[in-house]
Amino acid sequence: MSSRTAPLIPPRVRAVLVRVPFLVTIVRFVRRTLLARDSNLLTFLIVLALVIGVLAAEVSTALFSPSLLILVTLIGGLQLRLRSLVKLLVGVGVSLGWVAFTLGGDRIGLGLTVTIVFTSVLAVLMARTRGKLGVQGLRGDAMLLELRDRLRSQGELPPLPKDWGGKVVLKQAGGSSFGGDFLVSMRDGDIVEIALVDVSGKGVDAGTRALLLSGTFGGLLGSVTDFLPACNAYLHRQRGDEGFVTAVHVRLNLATGDYTITSAGHPPVVKFDAGTGNWQTATAKGVVLGVVPDLHCEPDSGTLHKGDALLLYTDGLIEQPGRDIDAGLDRLLGEAERLLPSGFRDGARALVNTMASGHNDDCALVLIWRP
Repeated sequence: MSSRTAPLIPPRVRAVLVRVPFLVTIVRFVRRTLLARDSNLLTFLIVLALVIGVLAAEVSTALFSPSLLILVTLIGGLQLRLRSLVKLLVGVGVSLGWVAFTLGGDRIGLGLTVTIVFTSVLAVLMARTRGKLGVQGLRGDAMLLELRDRLRSQGELPPLPKDWGGKVVLKQAGGSSFGGDFLVSMRDGDIVEIALVDVSGKGVDAGTRALLLSGTFGGLLGSVTDFLPACNAYLHRQRGDEGFVTAVHVRLNLATGDYTITSAGHPPVVKFDAGTGNWQTATAKGVVLGVVPDLHCEPDSGTLHKGDALLLYTDGLIEQPGRDIDAGLDRLLGEAERLLPSGFRDGARALVNTMASGHNDDCALVLIWRP
């Protein structure tokens, strides 16, 4: 008996596995070079469409269904420029016409024809949009996702010491990832600065302007002494009437608990006084941003002691159609007294859900407390 044992992997299988990395390299080369160019991809898709038509007409419509042309059209709409897409649609039409001419129009069917026409229109719209953006494929969506992630990362509070707590709750209208309410914040040693901004409008309509302003306001925060006047000067220089912007700015000293509030047309900040158990409305006032060339704010200041908290919010929490804004503020304070004593961190989300129920608007809440 031979002492040699059989190999765990048969030679033929081993030969195939050895060649797999090479095949993967070939596929990547074709995808990144040959098919990356618009003209090469156009040629490939036109040939594919014609091959599908010939095989469907000459071999079998069960194995090579003309409905595969829908996938070819969608790929073209995602990847090709508008001029190239039009040429592809001509090729798809020729392929479909050949099948109808060879097998008869009844083998195509009205449903498939309508579906391909609808897909072609959708592909043209996608190609036009990508042409205006100057991007290819799904890169435009990827850019929006990256902008959304950047906006969310800016909307987080900086790390706070153990003897401080903070919670941010953002709820955009319609469940959108973009909205008109955003937060910018920074920390430099014991100094924390927070700005809650509300752009007029809601949902995606206000989201594009909020993305622009979040970058601008984030750059100004901590770089200028008078934050809101600097934001006002920037907006006043902009041309066009794109609606108003309100904001509230809080500068907090973590070592002493001293704070200063400045407001520009924003709903008043409220403070929870642990000593009395009451919520007190801040007196900071100011005109909405961008209306007057020189913004003059009336600040409010105070000190957060152990157990105290500051509550910042946007008007989406207190404004409802047919209801006075003061009544909305009273309801907010009443719900805060009911929900927040059980815990500021858990009560913040519950407070937003309670106040935002029944209406569709952007809502934002920032709660900072000293345990």
